[in-house]
Amino acid sequence: MDVAVFWTLAVLAVVSGVMVFRFDSMARATFSLLASLLCVGGLVVLLGLDYLGIVIVLMMTIEMAIMAVFMVMYMMNPAGLMPMTMMHNKKGAAVVCGLVFLLLAAGILFAPWPARRGKAPADPTMDLGMSLMGPQMLTMMTLGMALFATIVATVVLATRRGRYDRLGDDLRARRADDPVRGGVGR
Repeated sequence: MDVAVFWTLAVLAVVSGVMVFRFDSMARATFSLLASLLCVGGLVVLLGLDYLGIVIVLMMTIEMAIMAVFMVMYMMNPAGLMPMTMMHNKKGAAVVCGLVFLLLAAGILFAPWPARRGKAPADPTMDLGMSLMGPQMLTMMTLGMALFATIVATVVLATRRGRYDRLGDDLRARRADDPVRGGVGR
């Protein structure tokens, strides 16, 4: 079962990564990149590093959501209504990518991998956390939750107006009773 899940996630990660460069929409490309990174997070969890995999999933989800919001706000063509490309200098990029791939594949195949010494720890997540953060692991986990709460609160409190401020509960009203002057319709 693990082998089937591994290959499914691996193929989905690669396909989603390729689709980033095939979409005309920056928003679609962002969510395709998110799908690829979520598959990578799933692969890390599958390798037994639950903490690291969950951190990857949480970080990439928040990062890509924020990136999608900024893409829609500031890009000239966020929805892909006009054809665009994500790549410049396609031939040069293809050559560089091919060479980097061959170099990395050669490194994997020809590197003298060390033999395992000792046995695997009983709780690899705890050992990884202690090696990364030492005795400050609880502090960092608390700080992470505080940062997450701050991000959510900032997004919620970013505007005083909601979607019903302009037209009220009846969105089919003929005349907008907008408490703020200006904007669409004035």
